[in-house]
Amino acid sequence: MAKVKKNSDKSFIVQGSLLAIAGVITKIIGAVYRVPLVNILGDKGMGYYGVAFQIYAIALTLTSYSLPLAVSKLVSARNATGQYRNAHKVFRIALTFAFTVGGGAALLIFFGADFIATHLMAMKLSAYALRVLAPCILVVAVLGVFRGFFQGNKSMIPTAISQVLEQIVNAAVSILGAYLLLKMAKAAKKGDDFSLAMAAVGGTLGTVAGALSALLFLMFIFAVYQRVMKRQRRRDRTRRRESYEHIFRALLYTIAPVLLSSTVYNLSGVIDNAMFGKIMSAQGHAESDYAGLLGILSGKYDTLINVPLAFSNALGASLVPSLVATVKSGNKRQVNGKIFTFVRFNMLIAIPSSVGLMVLAKPLLDLIFFTEKNDVAAKMLQIGAVSVIFYCLSTVTNAVHQGLDNMMVPVKSASISIVVHMVSLFIMMVVFQWGIYGVVVSKIVFAACASMLNSHALRQKIGYVQEQKKTFWIPLLASAVMGAAALGTYSLFKLITGAKIATLIALPVAVAVYGAGLVLMRGITEAEMLEMPKGAMLAKICRKVHLFH
Repeated sequence: MAKVKKNSDKSFIVQGSLLAIAGVITKIIGAVYRVPLVNILGDKGMGYYGVAFQIYAIALTLTSYSLPLAVSKLVSARNATGQYRNAHKVFRIALTFAFTVGGGAALLIFFGADFIATHLMAMKLSAYALRVLAPCILVVAVLGVFRGFFQGNKSMIPTAISQVLEQIVNAAVSILGAYLLLKMAKAAKKGDDFSLAMAAVGGTLGTVAGALSALLFLMFIFAVYQRVMKRQRRRDRTRRRESYEHIFRALLYTIAPVLLSSTVYNLSGVIDNAMFGKIMSAQGHAESDYAGLLGILSGKYDTLINVPLAFSNALGASLVPSLVATVKSGNKRQVNGKIFTFVRFNMLIAIPSSVGLMVLAKPLLDLIFFTEKNDVAAKMLQIGAVSVIFYCLSTVTNAVHQGLDNMMVPVKSASISIVVHMVSLFIMMVVFQWGIYGVVVSKIVFAACASMLNSHALRQKIGYVQEQKKTFWIPLLASAVMGAAALGTYSLFKLITGAKIATLIALPVAVAVYGAGLVLMRGITEAEMLEMPKGAMLAKICRKVHLFH
């Protein structure tokens, strides 16, 4: 039994890590392709692009964001008890739901783009990009069902490959589309603002093409997988046959709370943009000025912040079906063990990422975006880097509550947090007049509030309290040493090799110092390292340099 548990935990970590690595790769590709995209669009064009994406993100949240988790949860629960026929029914009903809701939202956004851009977001020219993004809502809804089905079968590889493929196509088409449409719009001589709005349209074409390519890939894998699924359904000896109505109700019951909490999370970004635009306009600033600041926020700040967050989101996706299956077994110790592993693994990545972004903010921005005009973006990143820890922690606790079927807890936490967020943003912008920095600080407030409320609810619901020393304090101390080493290395080599080479040298030094510090402070043992992907290789290196004691 112990061996089964050990293999299960290792499989959970490996599957989660595969999805997490794919998520990080997609964010890196996203950061790389953002460089030419930002250079083509400029800060103002990125403002139009960013506002359109905020509305698009809300539409996705309302229609499809919750589908992968809901489908994986329902499929996993049925597979755990051998109900393969019922699991396949979940997939078919979810597809119908995706086509209905996703298609309806796509039409609504397409025909309402002008009203939304002009009257809600105070940025009229973003309507063009928003209209192009509208069909993608339907594509992503269907894509989410396929991803959820594979995740529910505890196979993260199709999702991981599809994510990387999606981002590669997205990057290529976005850059080419932005460049060509900007060139064509300039030739039409309708003004610089119109030209930049058209460039933003070209950038959004990549999103549509990327999602469509990922969907076609998963449909192909699904077709190949049909023979295996048919064998599973033939082996299904369970007598329980759920009706379509029952499964539809279960799907709605699962989707609704996830949808509500996800909507609130994504609403925070829309509220930021809307409040920022309205307040800046009331304070006498021109639209082109605050559009540029929002472009920096979405084009540079969000690009770097989202890289470590991708790791947490991917592990959350892998945790839910694994936790659901463990809950079905009724073993409370295994449930607590999975929660502990997940939270700790997240913090081992989130804390050093936060410190690294803080101490190397401007060098990283200068390296990635090939420009030294990053003072505002660097200050935003230094202030907001701590939000990585809180966002990762809130993602962890959201996934745990969803896996434990405490579906309304993340909704309540996010709802309270959004109210606190709005009040704090208003005070920071109107009373203190912090401008765009007020938006960054309010994001920290939102994430911190959500993570604390989720953790408190977890303690009340099942009496779970996260271990502190190995989860938080040792990684924090190792990260502080890492930050000092990275900054010292950068400052020294900057005098010799220049800033960009110095940054490239400082990054591996930071990784090595953090890893060594973590092992020396006993933040991770040799046995724990061996359970990680490529753990045997890492343990061998640590033994060679005598880090284990």
